[in-house]
Amino acid sequence: MIQPDKVKAAAKKKENENFRFRSFLKGHADEKKLDSQFLRLHKELFAGYDCSKCRNCCKMYKGSIPEEDFEKDAEHLGITPEQFVDFFLEKDNYGGYQTKHRPCDFLQEDGECKLGDCRPESCKNYPYTDQPERLWSLLSVLDTVEVCPVAFEIYERLKDEYGFRRNR
Repeated sequence: MIQPDKVKAAAKKKENENFRFRSFLKGHADEKKLDSQFLRLHKELFAGYDCSKCRNCCKMYKGSIPEEDFEKDAEHLGITPEQFVDFFLEKDNYGGYQTKHRPCDFLQEDGECKLGDCRPESCKNYPYTDQPERLWSLLSVLDTVEVCPVAFEIYERLKDEYGFRRNR
């Protein structure tokens, strides 16, 4: 598997190929089959991967925190919800809240999240490669391929499964 510090550059080198493969999938892939392929590869590759050794997602994105999580997150950190918002969050362009900084304010040196199991669903589900309807979100998959080594590897393996490189 590609090293976390190399994934962005490798994805940039393959950017045109990745867009062509996306177009290929849009025209040739069966939605249910593609979802099952993503899910199978996701389970296989994440089974042996320690995300805390990478955390590119936490380093490259600000965390998105839903308002309904403020109370439990604040309690987990031993502060008030008002302090939680004041210390860590800012309004985003869509009326929601995100962490003030990149890397995420909750990323610890050991790669763990200060919020532990309280972290938002969006963080728990990243890179979304086990979610349904991947055919309709392939542009966001391309963004993820630049960040997550596992997503990069999934996309590369899908190219092999579809014989994409041989058919160009």
